[in-house]
Amino acid sequence: MFFRVFLRLTLVLVILGYGALVIYAYLPLEETPINELATEEDFFIKVSGHDIRYRQYLTQEDHSPNLILIHGFGNNLHSWRSITPLLSENYNIFALDLLGFGLSEKPTDYDYSNANQAKTIGKFADALNLDSFIVGGHSLGGAIGLHVAMNNEKTKGLILFNPGIINTGVPEFARYINLIFPFSRVSAKQFANREFREEFLKRSYHNPSIVNEQVMDEIMMGSKTEGYLEGTSSMLGKFYDANEAELMDQVSTPTLIVFGIEDRNKSMAEALQLKTGFKNSKLQLIKDAGHYVHEESPVIVSESIIREMTFLTEQG
Repeated sequence: MFFRVFLRLTLVLVILGYGALVIYAYLPLEETPINELATEEDFFIKVSGHDIRYRQYLTQEDHSPNLILIHGFGNNLHSWRSITPLLSENYNIFALDLLGFGLSEKPTDYDYSNANQAKTIGKFADALNLDSFIVGGHSLGGAIGLHVAMNNEKTKGLILFNPGIINTGVPEFARYINLIFPFSRVSAKQFANREFREEFLKRSYHNPSIVNEQVMDEIMMGSKTEGYLEGTSSMLGKFYDANEAELMDQVSTPTLIVFGIEDRNKSMAEALQLKTGFKNSKLQLIKDAGHYVHEESPVIVSESIIREMTFLTEQG
């Protein structure tokens, strides 16, 4: 008798809890038109019918290499704020917000797989009339950069900043739970929560004090845009089988791996595995830097990228 009452009570609590979760997931978020969030530094370009935000930092020299920079998951082009001034005397830099992030459009019918995002990067380069470019990617952006280097003949070099290729840093259960209604919307709502994002982000830095109020203002901007909740829910609600580690040996493009050794989710063994996997590669280990190596050690990282300019522009 007690057991049956206990089961019924448990079932009622589960139903009530699930109902509360659905209500939470569908509570609307305040949305702001993108043109009210953009600054004078921001440019927008139409790629495959969708608006992509980017910023450009051009050298005054002729024939400087073009460098496209791709941020990691949940971030935006602001992630490159410390390194772009240091690189822009040697490289023409184009930092963009991936579709689904930052101030770029967040379509619900878009294929958010790494391979398709890479195709969009190629179309972005075409829209800018770039004859050739180096592609640099951090975390998720590194995995996307791999696909760009593999499949776009205009790619002359590849720079990987603690890339999400061997280890994405995403728990396996999180990839599957978002396939269950309404968890993709719940996750999207969580990433729109400033306190959650700040705590989550600080764990990725060796020096968490870098995550100040200004950084958080920039990080949270994407979750304020029109279409954020629907677009992010669509992105998280699809399963994409990531197999980039199996593709490393297919990349002949000159590859510079910049690796912050204090990354809590990535080991030295992973750095060495990347070096072995990319046959035409160089590995730069950075001390006192974690997952956001380009933010924590911008001077050392930029010096390495400038020093290896000839390597990165060689034919693979």
